[in-house]
Amino acid sequence: MNVLLVGSGGREHALAWKLSRSPLVEKLRVAPGNGGTALVAENVPIGDTDVQALADYVRDNAIDFVVAGPEAPLVAGLTDALAALGVPCFGPDAYCARLEGSKAFAKEVMAVSGVPTAAFRVFTDLEAARAHVAERSLPMVVKADGLAAGKGVVVAKTRQEALDALEEMMARRVFGQAGDTVVVEDCILGEEASFLAFCDGATCAPMPSCQDHKAAGEGDTGPNTGGMGAYSPAPVLPDTEWERMADLVIRPILRTLAERGHPFKGVLYAGLMMTPDGPSVLEYNVRFGDPECQPLLMRLESDLAQVMRDCVAGKLDPASLRWSPKTALCVVLAAKGYPGDYPKGMEIRGLEAADALPDSKVFVAGAALKDGALRATGGRVLGVSALGEGLASAQENAYRAVSAVGFENSYFRRDIGSKGIKRISQ
Repeated sequence: MNVLLVGSGGREHALAWKLSRSPLVEKLRVAPGNGGTALVAENVPIGDTDVQALADYVRDNAIDFVVAGPEAPLVAGLTDALAALGVPCFGPDAYCARLEGSKAFAKEVMAVSGVPTAAFRVFTDLEAARAHVAERSLPMVVKADGLAAGKGVVVAKTRQEALDALEEMMARRVFGQAGDTVVVEDCILGEEASFLAFCDGATCAPMPSCQDHKAAGEGDTGPNTGGMGAYSPAPVLPDTEWERMADLVIRPILRTLAERGHPFKGVLYAGLMMTPDGPSVLEYNVRFGDPECQPLLMRLESDLAQVMRDCVAGKLDPASLRWSPKTALCVVLAAKGYPGDYPKGMEIRGLEAADALPDSKVFVAGAALKDGALRATGGRVLGVSALGEGLASAQENAYRAVSAVGFENSYFRRDIGSKGIKRISQ
């Protein structure tokens, strides 16, 4: 197949690395890609949300199969545009992509499907939202409905914090149209886990669980980020719970969407809160997480291109998926200052040395090849990943690789996986 992968992050480097190993993939291009994808594929200078330009490129270059990495092109209708050309795309259509593109839509689908989630109300009127906040118990969560680059969620511990969030989203419109509608919901407490599944519209194949680390600082302190590291499996959601969890939070959604004439094909990602009363869905994503994708693909032993093709064709066989019994862990190296302002242009050294370590792989996120050198261009720069015989071993191997690679003005959390190790010991 002549394959086009859309996206530019660490997730896309991991996907490109895995797809490039498939005998089904004759040529791999990535739009727009990054310095890591350039090492295993040909980068194409087209933005990942320029659906028309992507469709034109696919038509003019005899692309056989497209893989959407991030959510934005899916929400913008990439799969629909390619379907009109007769070209299959791994990723749901725009209707299904609203599971991530609209938090109000996702909540409505969860309610109809009987999926456990926090009690909520949806508002398009600021005064009505203010009145509701004045009566609701604390803490509460205020969410901008649309895509807001991961920043449109406020956990309000005081009523004033909730009112300030409404003011920012609905009156000042700091997130643009994404805040024209807001969701106000109960705050639920517990330990978070990520549960993903390959889906072909009717059948799903659950993946091993993951746990992401969103906070910038050790001990889950500081501002939220796009993710500072992840590991798989997550002890809070053991492998023995895969099928039960799929019955609870994946298959009901697939049935509802299929009944509406929009079978979901791609990766469905349930962000879970494991509460004392059982799991509750915080949100759905319609693609691999970043950095959860990196440890998952380190563990996947099956041909990713074949799995994706089977999903799109409606022929997914869950029994055909093979996963390494090892644990995988990813540590993100970020530019100092992220998620706020951060420096750029630092040269990355030691990539080959880190990759040469046993069971280790460095995935490039925010970096580009310039004048023969790999230089930082983003906040999250590298995702250093490793396998191990258990979580403690994977953690040790990943941090060994971290010590082999780096750049000036970098920082990383030193406790990725520690929460899971503590749970195992208890």
